[in-house]
Amino acid sequence: MSKQLNVALIGNPNTGKTSVFNALTGLNQKVGNYPGITVEKKEGVCKLPRGVKAHILDLPGTYSLNASSLDENVVIELLLNKNDKDYPDVAVVVSDVENLKRNLLLFTQIKDLNIPTILVINMADRMSRKGISLDIPLLEKEFKTKIALISTRKNTGINELKELIISYKRIDTTPCLNTSEIDTDYFNGLRKAFPNQSLYKLWLVITQDVNFKNIDRKAIADATQFQTKSKSYLKRLQQKETIKRYQFINNALKKGQKIDLSSATDLRIKLDRILTHKVWGYFIFFAILLLIFQAIFDWSSVPQDWIEGTFASLSELTKNSLPAGAFTSLIAEGIIPGLSGIFIFIPQIAFLFLFISVLEESGYMSRVVFLLDRGMRRFGLSGKSVVPLISGTACAIPAIMATRNIESWKERLITILVTPFTTCSARLPVYAIIIALVIPDDRYLGLNAQALTLMMLYLIGFAAAIISAYILDRTLKIKSRSYFVIEMPSYKLPMFKNVAINVIEKTKSFVFGAGKIILAISIILWVLASVGINDSFKNADEIVTSAISQNGFNEIQEISFQNKITRFKNHLKEEAEIDQKELTTQEINAAVLQKTPEFKQAVIDDAVAASKLENSALGTVGKVIEPVIKPLGYDWKIGIALVSSFAAREVFIGTLATIYSVGSEGDDEEGNTITAKMQSEVHARSGKKVFTFATGISLLLFYAFAMQCMSTLAIVKKETNSWKWPILQLVTMSGIAYLASLIAYQFIK
Repeated sequence: MSKQLNVALIGNPNTGKTSVFNALTGLNQKVGNYPGITVEKKEGVCKLPRGVKAHILDLPGTYSLNASSLDENVVIELLLNKNDKDYPDVAVVVSDVENLKRNLLLFTQIKDLNIPTILVINMADRMSRKGISLDIPLLEKEFKTKIALISTRKNTGINELKELIISYKRIDTTPCLNTSEIDTDYFNGLRKAFPNQSLYKLWLVITQDVNFKNIDRKAIADATQFQTKSKSYLKRLQQKETIKRYQFINNALKKGQKIDLSSATDLRIKLDRILTHKVWGYFIFFAILLLIFQAIFDWSSVPQDWIEGTFASLSELTKNSLPAGAFTSLIAEGIIPGLSGIFIFIPQIAFLFLFISVLEESGYMSRVVFLLDRGMRRFGLSGKSVVPLISGTACAIPAIMATRNIESWKERLITILVTPFTTCSARLPVYAIIIALVIPDDRYLGLNAQALTLMMLYLIGFAAAIISAYILDRTLKIKSRSYFVIEMPSYKLPMFKNVAINVIEKTKSFVFGAGKIILAISIILWVLASVGINDSFKNADEIVTSAISQNGFNEIQEISFQNKITRFKNHLKEEAEIDQKELTTQEINAAVLQKTPEFKQAVIDDAVAASKLENSALGTVGKVIEPVIKPLGYDWKIGIALVSSFAAREVFIGTLATIYSVGSEGDDEEGNTITAKMQSEVHARSGKKVFTFATGISLLLFYAFAMQCMSTLAIVKKETNSWKWPILQLVTMSGIAYLASLIAYQFIK
């Protein structure tokens, strides 16, 4: 048994399949997409007894092999294609002890494919509370398989499941029942026409709209005895098949399952009445959101400050320890600020996914979906649209992929187009640092003003999605409707292991996904900022020296340098206790001259660095776009960050970190953090701060509405199979973002 086993985890949604997957694989897992399609593919490695390794594939949740969505098609195509590298040696069907009857429909279908199939009955720890008892040996006999009764919460039965997997060859592969009895003549004819093919496999090929690489669908269609069967007749046969399977399942469960409702203790109904109440349900949901945002700011501030200070110190240490030159500059001003722009937001990203995981694990997220569905249809959205809109708070890409289970093309298209309005985790770093800069850290009735602002941005994004959906519903001339069905899972305490794995995996995805982009762009920006295209860049030293000799240090502001002098002015005012007095040129010169030669040289070095940045290739690009963004309150540096963040929204902060590192030497360790540099950044000639309240609000609104993520555009193109919709999306959302930012800045300033 040297070959690695292929194990397919299959099951209905909300059966605890992910918990079983985590219990088997731990952190030895990865997430990607199936080749050629945008359905998520989760796979991992499990160490089995006797040194055997198993490749575990967590297939998308499906209720049956009668496919109605792309997710279910993926399951069927894999199970019917023996040439696929992931074709399972053994199928593990995960069921929920409370919904065993419904879960067993899928199990009996997979058994008909002659694949060794293990039945896992999960959540065994809830049996006594629900008054459920099972006769496992009898059920194994009835369903012709081996059953693993497990509890991922109590970590029981996992070792027994591993033993069953490694002994899969001893599992009976005969079907549970003879479904061909629903039309004996039809299936006998099918068997005679294709004697070398699995009968149930042929039936699935005939009735499902899926692609099979190893079966010639045309050859089946050419058999005249099957051409006479209409689609409606085949549909009726499918219904008869389902009824026959449930009859078999009912008879089996009557013998092997006992439910004593008198001993069951379930608060689900009472909780549902409160959490899904048409009034109080919304208050509870918004209160939970506010608590989450409050925690994101309060809990993450300490580790963020430490990370920011550490990288600032590391940058200074690099400059002081390594010989001056391009290599040192690249590390200190390009790579380290780029890394800082990645790691500083890990605490907030981790806390966001922590809370999302807890809400999903507890079963509350399904209640939120049900609650919000009540108002969705009047805006032209399916109830199923709530899932992408809510999951869009993590990332728009998988959220758009999640629209594939919406049957109506119009509702699915509208959901795809409006989902990017919802605030994803990539916007969180931008929001967090700008809010920290322009919103006071005050409390009102115990609530943090910064947390309230963050919540308002999330609500603005969701409102924009709803309003846009309403407009699209009345604009798009597409007629189609669908019905919303959602299963309410039982309430349960979140499993620490599941939450931890989800947080770690999502955080890793941010660090190694967006992080690579941020770091790469930081290095590119440093290169562009270090290359000049005119004489002003090459002769910056002479220009600065000449300006100082002729007009004194105050003239430095004419060559786009102000930060250090502004801080120096404030320092002088504090020393002289003349808070409101404007310092004259003579006073500044006299004060600078009284300082040490090192200080004077630092002032000159900063002026040279700022002059070079402004006249570099990067500065030239910024100056070109500055007239367009100036009415929004942005300077050319912010303009560069806006353009670069089209690769990924979170690149905005990393870009500014790189630009400010290149453009300023800094005068102390505290002033070298990205927050301190943004706080002290001023306009060259006016001396006013760049990040004012008006500019901050303008930026927040721009990122609330703008679609600045090329990956999202690519996914929209793939899902709609056209460039028409992503281009429309990009133009419309950018226009809304520009207009909202323009109005806000001009009104507030």
